[in-house]
Amino acid sequence: MLSVYSKNLENAVNEIAKLPGIGRRTALRLALHLLKTDAEEVGQLTDRINRLKTDVCLCRKCYNISDSEVCDICANPKRDEATICVVQDIRDVIAIENTNQYSGLYHVLGGVISPMDGIGIHQLRLQELFARVETGAVKELILALPATVEGDTTNFFIYKNVKDKVLKISTIARGIGVGEELEYADEVTLGRSLLARTDFDVAYRKQS
Repeated sequence: MLSVYSKNLENAVNEIAKLPGIGRRTALRLALHLLKTDAEEVGQLTDRINRLKTDVCLCRKCYNISDSEVCDICANPKRDEATICVVQDIRDVIAIENTNQYSGLYHVLGGVISPMDGIGIHQLRLQELFARVETGAVKELILALPATVEGDTTNFFIYKNVKDKVLKISTIARGIGVGEELEYADEVTLGRSLLARTDFDVAYRKQS
């Protein structure tokens, strides 16, 4: 047991192992690495982690992560304010931005409708999305949710609520495999899916 050597080391390993995708063996390797690392560097690491909790917030417009009240994307005058891409979470914003194929704004829902997981419409930022649409400034809504049953259910719920209020509602092309999360799609495929997005109403009729 680790406690034979150091209770502090064991405690550190236990905390690191709580991170997603980190097993105890990897946690031990990381803890030992930190133990050998210069104290100043470790201090910088802990400071950066602390700042994640104290200085990072959600953009009041799109709910992307930000260091200020309005994120850099929403504050950028070169972005197309008439186009909003609806995504599940912040990781999808990062994935789409990495394609360099999109110049509009975003709306981060914070999940998808999933009754099995206890996630209903009131747990998501749907009303905030509808409020943005109500302003009349949105000309195109791109539905870029996962190609899953839950993602499609959420897409259709949004569509029903905004179909008469937005000039164009599109969905990313199914170059993204069914059941695949955006964050795991390669940048070329994701970029092409954005460029080849299709009218949601047409896509829905084909699936029905």
